Amino acid sequence: TAVAAAAAGAALAVAAMKLSSRREGSTNQNSHNPRVHPNPSSFIFEDPENLNSEVNKRGSTVLMPHQYEDKMKKRIAARVAVEDENRAPRNSVTVRVPATSANVGPGYDCIGMSVDLWSEITVTRADKFEITAEGEGAAEMPKDESNLMCIGVKAAFDAANKPVPPLKYHVVNRIPYARGLGSSSAAIVGGIIAGLILAGHRLPCWGSEALLQIAASIEGHPDNVAPAIYGGIQLGIHTGTRWMSERAPFPPGMQLVMFIPDFVGKTSAARDVLEHNITRDVAAFNIGRVAMLIHALCTSNIDNLRYGVQDQMHQPQRGEKLYKYLYPMIDAAQNAGAACAYLSGAGPTVMALTSGASGDIFTQREMERVDYAVADAMLQVAESFGLKGKLFVTQATHEGAHVVKVEPPFSTDKISYRSEI
Repeated sequence: TAVAAAAAGAALAVAAMKLSSRREGSTNQNSHNPRVHPNPSSFIFEDPENLNSEVNKRGSTVLMPHQYEDKMKKRIAARVAVEDENRAPRNSVTVRVPATSANVGPGYDCIGMSVDLWSEITVTRADKFEITAEGEGAAEMPKDESNLMCIGVKAAFDAANKPVPPLKYHVVNRIPYARGLGSSSAAIVGGIIAGLILAGHRLPCWGSEALLQIAASIEGHPDNVAPAIYGGIQLGIHTGTRWMSERAPFPPGMQLVMFIPDFVGKTSAARDVLEHNITRDVAAFNIGRVAMLIHALCTSNIDNLRYGVQDQMHQPQRGEKLYKYLYPMIDAAQNAGAACAYLSGAGPTVMALTSGASGDIFTQREMERVDYAVADAMLQVAESFGLKGKLFVTQATHEGAHVVKVEPPFSTDKISYRSEI
């Protein structure tokens, strides 16, 4: 079944991470990267003993400023003590997970942004399995173990080599289902984090990003799960050995204005309309636009975002065959003052980015911002196409999924954590 396959994939991902550091001199046949060198420059952290041995081997190596992962490993080797009680299984946990907007134009399957729109997942040890839900799409949400939350939880317990106990799930869902805002990734990431906390298991991050490996193995690509885990705008690739991600900055004062149609957009249908092969011209176009997008973000060049989100690989096909309103709405948003606009994920949501926000926008003069004008222009296009939906204004968030409540708590008499104050 799909459930078993996804869970097995997550378990294999963790196993692969543990084996990858031992494969010196072997030939890598992974089609993602056929030219992996036999002696990789990084290793996968497995445990303190292995870590110390690896660091000792490299003791004479001079670490350059950009080698922050190796620096972090040396720090960990010097202080590997972790409080035993923080590794103990927990009885209940609540996790907040953000919505995400994938692709950001030309970054197909590799760029995504976290959105300040959150769902909450509470998982509690119980006598029998149960799922309850409220909010967006609560009635349509699967209430059995095919739910991606459950798949994420199982993957976490598999990583801990523990059986999944009977659990009760309760979801407060604010992320619209199948609208191009990462509802699936939110369920996967929230489930994995909840499962790790309940199992009392922790994963390595520096040099391996084990949580990302599990989540991407279930989802199939990192564009939504990476920003759901880490927040911000994330770039994700497969190195031939593992998934890895890096953060790109976003300009201060940036707001997100999104039109969310009432109808569901299935990712599988949105992928079916794409060409199996692309021309060299299309590849060159998208490579240039991705470079322009990242440069514009890194330099806070708002004007160049308009060119950076242009795409020829997926938006034209989806606009022509699925979302006729897409390009008229993009043009209307940009003409009304948006820095840029694009199809969020596989659609049907259209995302516009605006600038000018400062502090709490409800204390700021509207004439200093364009979010209202952009929203009105997008709604007018929707009305002209007879399209029902809602307009939502928010912002990107630097923070990814995080625990907001746990029993028993992590806080002690000496240390209090923010979510437990």
